[in-house]
Amino acid sequence: METINLKINGIAVEAPKGSTILEAARLAHIEIPTLCFLKEINEIGACRICIVELKNGKLVTSCVYPAEEGMEVYTNTPKVLDSRKKTLQLLLSNHNRSCLSCVRSGHCELQELAHELGVDDEGYYDGEITPSEIDTSAAHMIRDNSKCILCRRCVAVCENVQGIGVIGANNRGFSTSIGSAFEMGLGETSCVSCGQCIAVCPTGALTEKDYTADVFAAIADPKKHVIVQTAPAVRAGLGEEFGLPIGTDVEGKMAAALRRLGFSDVMEVALGADVTSQREAAEFVERMERGDTFMTTSCCPAYVEAVRRHAPELLPHVSETATPMHYTAEIARERHPDTVTVFIGPCVAKRQEGLHDEMVDYVLTFEEVGALFNARGIVVEECEEHELEHPSNEARGYAIAGGVSAAVEKLVGDRFEVRPVAINGLSPQGLKKLQSFVKGGCPGNLVEVMTCVGGCVGGAGVVMPAAKGAKAVENFATKGKV
Repeated sequence: METINLKINGIAVEAPKGSTILEAARLAHIEIPTLCFLKEINEIGACRICIVELKNGKLVTSCVYPAEEGMEVYTNTPKVLDSRKKTLQLLLSNHNRSCLSCVRSGHCELQELAHELGVDDEGYYDGEITPSEIDTSAAHMIRDNSKCILCRRCVAVCENVQGIGVIGANNRGFSTSIGSAFEMGLGETSCVSCGQCIAVCPTGALTEKDYTADVFAAIADPKKHVIVQTAPAVRAGLGEEFGLPIGTDVEGKMAAALRRLGFSDVMEVALGADVTSQREAAEFVERMERGDTFMTTSCCPAYVEAVRRHAPELLPHVSETATPMHYTAEIARERHPDTVTVFIGPCVAKRQEGLHDEMVDYVLTFEEVGALFNARGIVVEECEEHELEHPSNEARGYAIAGGVSAAVEKLVGDRFEVRPVAINGLSPQGLKKLQSFVKGGCPGNLVEVMTCVGGCVGGAGVVMPAAKGAKAVENFATKGKV
């Protein structure tokens, strides 16, 4: 690999030729703040927070400016810090600063930068405010453009990663806002409810719809039997929320903590996954015997919605078997007919599914569960261990890419040869590949689709990196421990 040599803050740095200044700095563990930057997704230099100074005194945006041989760069000169501070003050002058009541308070990138850069006069450039509205039309999320900083991260991930492209910049200049075509509400568009836009938003402009108050009310009602079902990804994906090492298995302690909250019972969604595996295996054999070329298996409602809205030719190939969330709720209602069911999962897409499933009453994400524990002063790591019913190891592997097809393949056995194909992340390329399968180009007959890269552990409501979550879930599924 051809490399170049430059100096950053007087430190000699070697970087691959073609790197940006930001990439070179990160190789040398030199921190440069960013707001709009998402590597290989949103590299547009729009926010100007990553400004650095060249030896000739010129200020450039490090996320897009190429590093060159012999270049000398400075990241924290008075000129640089002054520029970043003024940029931040200008952003705050057009920003809803109701930070105390914002759900992102304490986890807001804009807020963190204001602290780091010593912005104690956030109203310095106050003046006219861009008109904005709150969009609540989508089932899974709320968009509040009064908190939007126009970083365009959401636009990039919707278009470049998910391949949906239902949001973008409307109007021009001071009137610019992020929205949908013809100012439609998000719920009126072909949004598939994946929630990835929420995951990348640096402020509180995009947030999940909060149902924690409804869940608290149900728990507080002595006449109601309320059970909570936890998705496989929760065991390794929740610990980080409480300061535990990434990948820590918190299933036993989490179950005890949920009981302390007031839930009548705690069930593992993998119980329902065993039912899904059995029925999907039977459906697969039936389809193959009647001459179908392939069947797609996915527990992700975002994938099903993407097919319905963007690739209807795939609908005949989508499995008709219900998801583990549905079957676990069904088991709960068989045991207690009048029970209230609450699903805890890794993403907001399940909320859309829950609205159309009469077996499921509420859907919460990992982040919301963390908020429930904090609100009631429950310290998860100090809770005792509570053992849950044991499903199969294959069912526990549903949370990672390849887990669903592996479980189905095992149950199909020798009834039919299974040739699995994985679509790990429903990108524009992934969707096109699926569409090509309909025309006769499928290399297998059982296609597993995960909308989020890595599987459910990469969902928008997860608080840890997908790769580490996948490893933790895989270890638990195969070895019984994380």
